[in-house]
Amino acid sequence: MSFEISNTQENVIARQNSLVRKVYLWMCAALVITGLVSLAVVSSPQFLNLIFGNSFIFFGLIIAELIVVGVMVARIMRMSMQTALLSFFAYAILNGLTLSVIFLAYTTSSIVSTFMICAATFGIMSFMGYTTKQDLTSMGQLLKMLLIGIIVAMLVNIFMKSEMMDWIISIVGIIIFTGLTAYDAQKIKQLAQQEQTEEVRKLAILGALTIYLDFINLFLYLLRFLGNRR
Repeated sequence: MSFEISNTQENVIARQNSLVRKVYLWMCAALVITGLVSLAVVSSPQFLNLIFGNSFIFFGLIIAELIVVGVMVARIMRMSMQTALLSFFAYAILNGLTLSVIFLAYTTSSIVSTFMICAATFGIMSFMGYTTKQDLTSMGQLLKMLLIGIIVAMLVNIFMKSEMMDWIISIVGIIIFTGLTAYDAQKIKQLAQQEQTEEVRKLAILGALTIYLDFINLFLYLLRFLGNRR
């Protein structure tokens, strides 16, 4: 009997680990797609002119990104797994189109070095969030409130154009998304501990989207702080 119980527990743990691996694989696949799309755009003068030479198209792409995320959050339970994944990867493509601008603003060497720093930070914080016994819910809620504040500060600084404010925003942004990486890793672990239903697997796709956004935003704030402009 004890052998059967042990066997069952091992199977449950294996299913949990499998779901967590899928979440991070989906996230990594989305990052690769975003990077490849950005490189394709920056390598093509026609694409660059189409996207950044026409503000209507550029802002249209940003609006499309917001729509895709909004639809995923609001309707994912009504989607099939295939549709949810396709929506996630469609968002990664759209993000790659708009993020290609960083190759115009920053040197390639600083983008690469910042990406490596971001990947290391993300990996360490994900591990800490996944393995810690401490409940990070309170920290996550505080960081989400700070995120709202930093968005407001960024909008205000569009008009103030303060370099000091920009520097402070970058530092706070790094802190916020470093912390959110650990918080969201813990949420994914908690999700994986639930019964592996279709609904849970769909929520796991939203988890992949969340940590993808954590990585992208952490990278962008690090780049604002560490990157060398052209």
